[in-house]
Amino acid sequence: MSDVIIVGGGASGLIASVMAARAGARVTVLEQNDKPGKKLSATGNGKCNLTNLSQKPEDYRGSDPEFSSFARKAFSVSDTLDFFTELGLCPVNKNNYIYPRSGQASSVTELLCMEAVRLGVKIKTNEKATELHQKKGKWTVLTKTWHYEADAVILSGGSSASAIAGSDGSCYQLAAALGHKIIKPLPALTAFKCSGSYFSGWAGVRTQANVTLLIDGSPRHRAEGEVQLTEYGISGIPVFQISRYGIRSLYNKEKVSLSIDFMPEIHTSDLDRFWENRKKRCPQKNERELLIGLFPEKLNKVICNYSKKRHIELPRLLKRFPLEVCGYLPYEQAQICSGGVDTSEIDPHTMESRLCPGLYFAGELMDVDGTCGGYNLQWAWSSGACAGLHSAGVTGSSYKQGENI
Repeated sequence: MSDVIIVGGGASGLIASVMAARAGARVTVLEQNDKPGKKLSATGNGKCNLTNLSQKPEDYRGSDPEFSSFARKAFSVSDTLDFFTELGLCPVNKNNYIYPRSGQASSVTELLCMEAVRLGVKIKTNEKATELHQKKGKWTVLTKTWHYEADAVILSGGSSASAIAGSDGSCYQLAAALGHKIIKPLPALTAFKCSGSYFSGWAGVRTQANVTLLIDGSPRHRAEGEVQLTEYGISGIPVFQISRYGIRSLYNKEKVSLSIDFMPEIHTSDLDRFWENRKKRCPQKNERELLIGLFPEKLNKVICNYSKKRHIELPRLLKRFPLEVCGYLPYEQAQICSGGVDTSEIDPHTMESRLCPGLYFAGELMDVDGTCGGYNLQWAWSSGACAGLHSAGVTGSSYKQGENI
């Protein structure tokens, strides 16, 4: 029987503990907070978007976007649903977004912990790993008060992206100390700060829009949905989806800007006709009055004032409202981070380090990040399951194969 130490009791660490224990390993989880799964219990505003039935390659990003595909095939969405259903969770499908029927993320955490305890997993809280050492095939994990010995170690501590206490990204330092390259972790799935003096005028407005991200003036990424206009710039799901690219470009000293299409349902070639017809129907109205009924009044005022000050035709602004990005919200207000342990140094099938045999990785610690919609949790489940099984000595290319051993 092998001994496995898991550093980090979040989503990926908890599922890894269950899988390793089911495979026959003696498992200990070291969690630096006072209880495991704090970030998991808060995810999705406390509702937990467990996974997504629609899986596309572009929903997973990183220096090697293909890296995550192997684990996600080995422990698929279907496997995820089967796994949690067996634990007692009742999944609810909301347009391919999967939630627990309870509507509480804490249900997911509690069921994982219950299964881990049932299998004999030891969960040590308020225990922060400070050093890792390997000698003659054995690992030693040091904390402030104790040292733990194991045949394999899984690093599953998350990033600094969270307002939850203890989300400090300390596992990056543990991996780096063992020789692993760390691609600079930066906030992702967060909002942009923009240059301008008019944002107080539109703060609080929510409206449908298409957001295009431009790097050095060249369009790179686009997303559509409800945007939130704020006192510092712009937020909302479409902004979150493209934020990782803009933030990494800002870090690389590139010019980042946005073009906002406030009328994505109308093609650019049809806009002039639409606007002329609107003017003909109501010739007595000025431009601001013509906007009434199209957008919230606060947005109408901003668009009209911008048009007058910059001498830009108003219809053009409806399709291409420019914003210069000057920053982003901090780690505490980001859902995840991009960057992390360089995946070229990790076996994509097993999650084992290519540099240190017996060292495994799981979850957000690696240079893999997903879009909004349950993709980051699916990566946690898939990578955690693979790391747990293989750290316990299971061979095979899928969860089902591992389960049968």
